[in-house]
Amino acid sequence: MTLALGMIEVYGVPAAVEAGDAMCKAARITLVGYENTDLGRITVLIRGEVGEVNVAVTAGLEAIVRVNGGEVLSHHIIPRPHENLEYVLPIYHSANIEQFHSDILFPPPLSA
Repeated sequence: MTLALGMIEVYGVPAAVEAGDAMCKAARITLVGYENTDLGRITVLIRGEVGEVNVAVTAGLEAIVRVNGGEVLSHHIIPRPHENLEYVLPIYHSANIEQFHSDILFPPPLSA
């Protein structure tokens, strides 16, 4: 199964970090990384199942407005990117990030 690719481009590090944090908290996705182009333009890249990426990108966009000076430049989701993108862009899934792609386990409730 091909994982979707989600991207949000913002101005500045605080907005990029806030977007990445909100996306990771909102859905079961993998934060692939941040791409810094020029003049403070940063693209946040995520991977995951299509529905999860849609939820995460929506949460990231909503979070950016909470950052003082946060500005969305663009955003896009590619549901099933061509496999050649794996080689051109730094969007591959590696064992280094596998630990962050596990289910969240909550402790059992306290009983009396």
